[in-house]
Amino acid sequence: MAEAITQETFDSIITSSPKPVLVDFWASWCGPCRALGPVVEQVGKEMADRLAVYKCNVDEEEELATRFHIVSIPTLILFKDGKPAHTLVGNMPKATLVKELEANL
Repeated sequence: MAEAITQETFDSIITSSPKPVLVDFWASWCGPCRALGPVVEQVGKEMADRLAVYKCNVDEEEELATRFHIVSIPTLILFKDGKPAHTLVGNMPKATLVKELEANL
């Protein structure tokens, strides 16, 4: 299971990771988030050698949601070299997620 990322741990994780970091901004009440969650987990395991995956509960981490202008969930942000490099919004099939990540890693 992807580790939770918080306001307290965010900057150190994003800036110190030797590989790109995918952050899944989600909420427990969000149906599309619950549908996408297992897909993100699976892709995270399959691409673990090239990608780190974390989850951010927007209800618990409102500061992070505001900081990255999260208005719709699920939102996935790929960070490279400590900066947002690519954003995906909404539920999607695994193949679409993998294709988007492959194109932006």
